[in-house]
Amino acid sequence: MRLAVILTAALASVILSSAVGAADEDMNRRIDTIFAPLVDPSSPGFSVLVRKANQTVLERGYGVREFGKPAKIDPQTNFRLASCSKQFTAMAIMLLVHDGKLRYEQTLSEVFPDFPGYGRSITIRNLLNHSSGLLDYETLMDEQEKKTGKHWSDKKQIQDSEVFALLKQTDRTEFAPGTKWAYSNSGYVLLGLVVEKVSGKSFGDFVQERIFAPLKMNHTLAFEKGKNQIRKRAYGHSKINSEWTETDQSSTSATRGDGGIYSSVADLVNWDAALTRHALLSEAEMQAALTPFNSSNASPMVLPDDATEAMKMNSTVSYGFGWFLDPYRGHRRMWHYGDTMGFHTYIVRFLDDDVTIIVLCNRTDVSPETLALKVADLLL
Repeated sequence: MRLAVILTAALASVILSSAVGAADEDMNRRIDTIFAPLVDPSSPGFSVLVRKANQTVLERGYGVREFGKPAKIDPQTNFRLASCSKQFTAMAIMLLVHDGKLRYEQTLSEVFPDFPGYGRSITIRNLLNHSSGLLDYETLMDEQEKKTGKHWSDKKQIQDSEVFALLKQTDRTEFAPGTKWAYSNSGYVLLGLVVEKVSGKSFGDFVQERIFAPLKMNHTLAFEKGKNQIRKRAYGHSKINSEWTETDQSSTSATRGDGGIYSSVADLVNWDAALTRHALLSEAEMQAALTPFNSSNASPMVLPDDATEAMKMNSTVSYGFGWFLDPYRGHRRMWHYGDTMGFHTYIVRFLDDDVTIIVLCNRTDVSPETLALKVADLLL
């Protein structure tokens, strides 16, 4: 009798395991059908990571790292994260606050005493949640070049120190800090420089020592031409006149705090797991990043020119430290997109569902946000 019970239980376990395996295989197939039709063996493509309940559901590459070359995209392929880099810049600042070396209410002028007077009204918190009112540095670049002629290009890229110099040459902000929300790459370039000034290390060295190395993100880096090399690098592409053209670098591709990090989905698995288990900061400390800019007494948001359709349509979208914060079909989420020459990226974490979806593209003719939310519709 006892043997029969044991055999029955074992059989039930096998049947259940088979059912779960079949369900996982079916989900993999359904997710794959979202991405596979968009690429052919020789086209630029994307790398995809889907995680649920701390388990990887799908980790796969599609297409090639460089058009005309045979190397395929795989989970270890490194993409320029563009503005998805901002979550790492924010984490670097938060670690300095954790160390007691910086305060969120500290002003820009306190960190950089030679900054113009308007820096006395801009806090670190304003920089983190895009409420600083800083002028856009690309606008300042255009104004400078109108006066002095063409200065920057994909071969002679603007550096962080030059962004700092441009901001020092002006004496105003777009609005009084804290009264509005406007997406600011200028703010995150400055945050990268704050990391350097306060830590005494280069931005790249700080994020390597305090974030990437502890999390074993062994091939993630803040790229600096001539200083480091990107392993298994994906190059950016755009479709021009129906033909693939490499569009990997622009005049603004060398700035770091706002978009200069390269990573792979294989490394980003560790980043996602660290955020889940609070490996770098306690849950209480992380709440600052998940607290949206208080817009109750502020004017409406000023969205970036490359704002996604979801951002334009969703009036409840708000921003914490390095993350957009808004619900998707009733599900709380933290997310960010990246959009730069040759690359589109998207990272979304559904906070109550334990679901993370990451899509990194080395092409600009597809929306990783749209693709990721199709996956979300399957899983939520």
